[in-house]
Amino acid sequence: MKSKIFILSFLVSFCYIGRAQVTVSSDNWCKTAQLMNEMRNNPETSHVLEHDDMIRAQELVNGQTAPKGVIYKIPVVFHVLHNGGPENISEEQILNALYILNRDFRLQNPDTAEVLAAFKPIMGDVEVEFVLALKAPNGQCFRGYTRTESPLAFQGDDGGMQVDAIRTGNDVYQGNWPAKEYLNVFVVANAGDGIGGYTNYPFGNGNDMTSGIWVLNQTLGQGGIDNSWTSVGEGRTLTHECGHWLNLPHTWGSTNSPALPSNCSSDDGVSDTPNTIGVTTCNIITLAENTCGPLANIQNYMDYSFCSRMFTQGQATRMRNALLSGVGGRNNLWISQNLANTGTDVPPSLCEAEFTSDRTYVCPGTQITFTDQSYNAPSGWTWSFPGGTPSTSTLETPTVTYDTPGIYEVSLTATDGVLSDTETKVGYIQVMGASIDLPVYESFENYTSLNNIQEWAIKNEDNNAAFELESSAALTGNKCAKLANYGQSAGSYDELISAPVDLSVLDPLTDTMTLSFRYAYKRRNSGDDDRLQVFITNDCGENWALRKTLHGSILSPLVQSSSFSPASANDWTTVHMPNVTNNYWVDNFRYKFTFESGGGNNFYIDDINIYSGAASDDIVVGISESEIVTGLSVYPNPAIDELKLEFLSNSARGVIIKVQDLTGKIIQRVIVNANEGSNLVLFNTGQWASGMYILRIEVDGKSKFIRFVVS
Repeated sequence: MKSKIFILSFLVSFCYIGRAQVTVSSDNWCKTAQLMNEMRNNPETSHVLEHDDMIRAQELVNGQTAPKGVIYKIPVVFHVLHNGGPENISEEQILNALYILNRDFRLQNPDTAEVLAAFKPIMGDVEVEFVLALKAPNGQCFRGYTRTESPLAFQGDDGGMQVDAIRTGNDVYQGNWPAKEYLNVFVVANAGDGIGGYTNYPFGNGNDMTSGIWVLNQTLGQGGIDNSWTSVGEGRTLTHECGHWLNLPHTWGSTNSPALPSNCSSDDGVSDTPNTIGVTTCNIITLAENTCGPLANIQNYMDYSFCSRMFTQGQATRMRNALLSGVGGRNNLWISQNLANTGTDVPPSLCEAEFTSDRTYVCPGTQITFTDQSYNAPSGWTWSFPGGTPSTSTLETPTVTYDTPGIYEVSLTATDGVLSDTETKVGYIQVMGASIDLPVYESFENYTSLNNIQEWAIKNEDNNAAFELESSAALTGNKCAKLANYGQSAGSYDELISAPVDLSVLDPLTDTMTLSFRYAYKRRNSGDDDRLQVFITNDCGENWALRKTLHGSILSPLVQSSSFSPASANDWTTVHMPNVTNNYWVDNFRYKFTFESGGGNNFYIDDINIYSGAASDDIVVGISESEIVTGLSVYPNPAIDELKLEFLSNSARGVIIKVQDLTGKIIQRVIVNANEGSNLVLFNTGQWASGMYILRIEVDGKSKFIRFVVS
């Protein structure tokens, strides 16, 4: 019930569907009406609707009318909630969305030429402009948007939880962003029930940050370089929601259900919008829609027609009047003191130098492109690249080549012609040394730290726990790599990235190749979903390919509520990956371990091994028949994309594994150096034909067989 109470504590929330991205039934555009009825019948929440009715009756203002010719400026913050994927939208998309919003509210959209002649005389310039806020509530300067990494980006059933994640985890200011100081736009990957966005009429005193707008990242802005954002209609989602935010109902009234005959007897409280049934398409027939009698203004931003072109003058007046009311604190947004507090009263000036690069860990001879991220409005740049060529630059986006292994700082001084600032990042670029020869055996015994060494790179963008050297919990020797994940926020990403390895000596006709490693881990709670992924690259990190994912109960079926540290060999599992195909057998092969926190426990890696095996079946292991591998398990069966073979070994040994079809043809053959304890071998089955197969495990000339199915 929590999410239902949250949604309707807004008084009324509305949604605008991005039709290309979602599929919803024609009678369920939103659940708001359904939830309103539930709340009316619930004594604990019925008072919310009573408050709503009171505000609607007041029309927010007591006879006041906003004067024409006065432009009201509204400070806006885009809060991007993402989980590390494409939903972490670009600055370009944010600025494009703001441009469309301002264009539509100021009646500067060229498609007004397509508005029906009957409505052209009443098209309204709202005389409201939305400006990126450049100061946070604590006075800190920023770029007008925040970013928060959290799985809640995809959990749209409770917007309150999404706002809580932003309030406590964004990258600018952790605290409340009051609605009477900022129009908060929450950009999410899931707004719930397939909707494109929702918001609320003004309510309360404006302190509540949740009095903002939720919008699906796929319906924000229009076009993009590759036309990957939205269509024309969907690009108006924010325009539509801002109408609601400024007290506009849909053109058929305060419901979320268009196309109902009963809508003809309802009204939106605006005198120059004809009563309408509400439509969900736009064509020659619907342009002439007059079910309720008068010609409908289906090209209105507050309809669902997806051919929105205009607000009416009456709607413009209603929205401007909302900005004079203390209900919701809208009357505080545009006053001079708030504009000064939010940095929207003067043209932007430089307040901080910042930059990024397309990579930071590279092989010798690799080019790196640096991008200025200084804010706001820089006009000049002075770069310094010790160890790079060129070593200095005045370009906004320079490209630099690093030829010599080492660790280098980068410095940028940005200026707007009056003010300047310098950002220096020490140890920012790490150029790897010469490629390591086979076989590779990494037990971490030769290091005093994993920081600033050429053999390993550590990536910790969240600036919390990172992979580090552990000296008291190793399986082999005394040391291993550890990620102190116990207590880390869910959604945190950390990487352990290898130096280059020379696999070019392998012969695709005669050799096999396996990457193996040992890990120790237990879940903190049974519902935890920590995730380990293994990536490989054949171009020194230019592009990475995912080769393995272990998560949840597959990563470990065991649970330990306290901080985990391995106590014996039984706590370790060996993973064998024979799926490093020969197109990766190059002289600058690299691999990396990526760990995504799901609220779980500490994670350890040791004994990383990369080795080749000859095509011959001759393996000398010297074991008796009773020592053949035990605890054999194959899953999932049937397999779709991947098959896992798990077994126990009571000592280190070589194991031949063959996959055969029912004719006896060998589909894949690998040799793994099994370790004592649990071993897990991974096979990609996505390219195999559907049918029955036989897995043959050979040790010391003796075999075990198990059948499995690929579906």
